Amino acid sequence: MPSFLLLGAICIFLFSRVPPCLPLQKVHVSKETIGKISAASKMMWCSAAMDILFLLDGSHSVGKGSFERSKHFAITVCDALDISPEKVRVGAFQFGSMPHLEFPLDSFSTRQEVKAQIKRMVFNGGRTETGLALRHLLRRGFPGGRNGSVPQSLVIVTDGKSQGQVALLAKQLKEKGIIVFAVGIRFPRWAELRTLASEPQEQHVLLAEQVEDATNGLLSTLTSSALCSPAAPDCRAQAHPCAHRTLETIRELAGTAPCWRGAPRADAVLATRCPFYSWKRVLLSHPATCYRTTCPGACDSHPCQNGGTCIPEGLDRYHCLCPLAFGGEANCAAPKLSLECRIDVLFLLDRSSSTALEGFLRAKAFVKRFVQAVLSEDSRARVGVAGYSRELVVAVPVGEYQDMPDLVRSLDGIAFSGGPTFTGSALRQVAERGFGSAARPGQARPQRVVVLLTESPSQDEVAGPASRVRAHDLLLLALGSEAVRAELEEITGSPRHVMVYAEPQDLFSKVPELQEKLCVRPRSGCQAQSVDLIFLLDASASVGPENFAQMQSFVRSCALQFDVNPDVTQVGLVVYGGWAQTAFGLDAHLTRAAVLRAMSQAPYLGGVGSAGMALLHIYDKVMTVQRGARPGVLKVVVMVTGGRGAEDAAAPAQKLRSSGISVLVVGVGPVLRDALRRLAGPQHALIHVAAYSDLQYHQDALIEWICREAKRPVNLCMPSPCMHEGICVLRRGSYLCKCRDGWEGPHCENRVLRGDAPKARGSRQDPAGGLHTPGSQHLQWPGHPGS
Repeated sequence: MPSFLLLGAICIFLFSRVPPCLPLQKVHVSKETIGKISAASKMMWCSAAMDILFLLDGSHSVGKGSFERSKHFAITVCDALDISPEKVRVGAFQFGSMPHLEFPLDSFSTRQEVKAQIKRMVFNGGRTETGLALRHLLRRGFPGGRNGSVPQSLVIVTDGKSQGQVALLAKQLKEKGIIVFAVGIRFPRWAELRTLASEPQEQHVLLAEQVEDATNGLLSTLTSSALCSPAAPDCRAQAHPCAHRTLETIRELAGTAPCWRGAPRADAVLATRCPFYSWKRVLLSHPATCYRTTCPGACDSHPCQNGGTCIPEGLDRYHCLCPLAFGGEANCAAPKLSLECRIDVLFLLDRSSSTALEGFLRAKAFVKRFVQAVLSEDSRARVGVAGYSRELVVAVPVGEYQDMPDLVRSLDGIAFSGGPTFTGSALRQVAERGFGSAARPGQARPQRVVVLLTESPSQDEVAGPASRVRAHDLLLLALGSEAVRAELEEITGSPRHVMVYAEPQDLFSKVPELQEKLCVRPRSGCQAQSVDLIFLLDASASVGPENFAQMQSFVRSCALQFDVNPDVTQVGLVVYGGWAQTAFGLDAHLTRAAVLRAMSQAPYLGGVGSAGMALLHIYDKVMTVQRGARPGVLKVVVMVTGGRGAEDAAAPAQKLRSSGISVLVVGVGPVLRDALRRLAGPQHALIHVAAYSDLQYHQDALIEWICREAKRPVNLCMPSPCMHEGICVLRRGSYLCKCRDGWEGPHCENRVLRGDAPKARGSRQDPAGGLHTPGSQHLQWPGHPGS
């Protein structure tokens, strides 16, 4: 007979895997209450005299992993027990095929000893002979116990899959007055646990997989018997709805398949369709009641304001998850600030595609928070809001809303638009119509401030429009990401007017800083003065890279006070350490933005510094006509140094001063070195700064010193503009260069080639009043008197 005829049916067994971490008991309460249950489990204490015996299932059906979790539950319970010979005694049995005494109740007298012994218990395996363990206890009692003179509690931790009868034995134990807790492990058989447990079963059936919940349930039951007590008097045990889940195997029809059965005739086979089934392991849920103790929590008083969510951390601590607009403040409260000055503020929000919707909403939330924190009924400040991408839209005119809640609600109507980031165009329009007719009747115009919020570089030019805004006597402040710092400094004209943040959520911490800046009237430098300005930075090892970075920030801030272009101010930078290096010369960068970028990229050199070498480098290779210096223009060297390596600098500094170059020394350090005093020369040419972090507070003094120097008369021949040892001669508001043999040109810059016609000797006066001699050139500098 063919082998397929032997097939009577096709059965397919499918067992779906159920992860052990799946909750097999669920208490139907809020997350906040679950947190309170967990916290209260650590706040209860049992000091009444009683004997507690742990009976741990160590059979193969439990497995080694679940056995370790059983031990962890027993140890957690011990943390709440006042273990001593007179109060709480603890012992332990392990059972599998046979019961095994791990340690009697009178073996250890401290909690640490009991916990250590439980940790040392080794999984034995074997069958689940729960009945044998119960019969052993019925015959011999609690080993090392007090013979029933104190309350006795038996804590059985098992999966409830006993291979014998347990109901009668459990009943006999309970009739002897023993309190029996049945604590499930792994996928427990709840029906058997309820058979084992004392009445009421809801208070004595627990699940060890959820350690803190099970510990709370056990201690709550003992508390009701006055054997334990909660740490706080307001703690209460309450009934909560919960569900017990059981893992069961069920059979369901999966389909039919052809099969062959016998027929009345011996030589015939009957073909038909037979059903086949699949077997699945499923979780079935059974409603129950769980009694748990909870204590009043730190979040019960709802301390988190402005829509914040309170997250408890124990019973007496919490933290608040705050909305974006209130992150960083305690309890999500708006900071209590105020504006004491009369001021009109226009917030300018970037709503372009580069900033994206998230960035725009963050900027709106910042304005809301600022308004709520700063404005009050008696505030003298007025606020408006505008947005821009391609065009400027004044959504809330300055002063339109006097009531703060109305102003906050109006911000919700400002929509995101997308489009290009034309910050320059927006600034130009702000200067023209940003404040409209916001002047207050019968009063002088208040200070007007534009606060720009952007995280994206502009797609159009910003320097010109920003200058136009400042020319309208508007103060520009800016908040943005670190990526646009340089552009924001160019827009505002000073790093002090820029507030940057590394992470987006850090924007909201800038509210107090903005409040401080709004009422400070900016001091203007001598921006219109023509200056050739060289910054000399000490980049030696004695300074270090971190302090060098603070120097860079300081000179960037100073450079922003000047109108950088070839007709007004030129800026160069020299660094020195083991050698002197020109980071960039006077004619290298023609705009302020380019100068700022180049200053940020200046190298830190290290090595042993020589200030004298660096000053001579400036004299020979930087402050010269061929390197961009302009005759008839104030020339200034600002040296920032820690003072070491300045011993050889006094003579080179005097050489610069004798050539008409002003030298200012900014000495940093707690003690002013004598070498710096000698280097500085005149006392007014020295600024002493205690620490590198304090450099920012001395910017005004530096600018004022340069402005004073700009008032001094300028000698066109100092330093000499003539090259190759040519002699500079002043002549009626101009000068000429008398060149040595072999050189010619306005500054003696061109070599005379052999074979050229010989030059005439003697000098002559030209119609313009210039003196001409062989090899001499007469110059009149544009813009100088006499030109």
